[in-house]
Amino acid sequence: MVMLGAGVPVAAQMSSEVEAALESGAVGEQADGYIGFTRPPPAALKAQVDAINIKRREGYTHVAQAKNVPIEAFAASVGCHTLTSLKPGRAYQIGGAWAVKGANPISLPAQCGS
Repeated sequence: MVMLGAGVPVAAQMSSEVEAALESGAVGEQADGYIGFTRPPPAALKAQVDAINIKRREGYTHVAQAKNVPIEAFAASVGCHTLTSLKPGRAYQIGGAWAVKGANPISLPAQCGS
């Protein structure tokens, strides 16, 4: 499990199916700190991504409560960090629109302080 800062899981153990979906652009990172689908997923992939998002939410909840901040705000701050380190070729969503990371930095949403 990859950790950010105070022990927040940003990526639960990902199966080869989820990794392949990330590589192909079927699944991508969202500015809200969760993984989403760029197109309707097969049931097995949806279940795996849902499980990752549940683990992320648990981690975000734990840290947000300890810091006395809203869970959604903390999750979004993790999402901002994730988007800044996204590999080229990976899909991401900001403001409802999906895009693919190129060689240039992503234009982050205002919530990221950019």
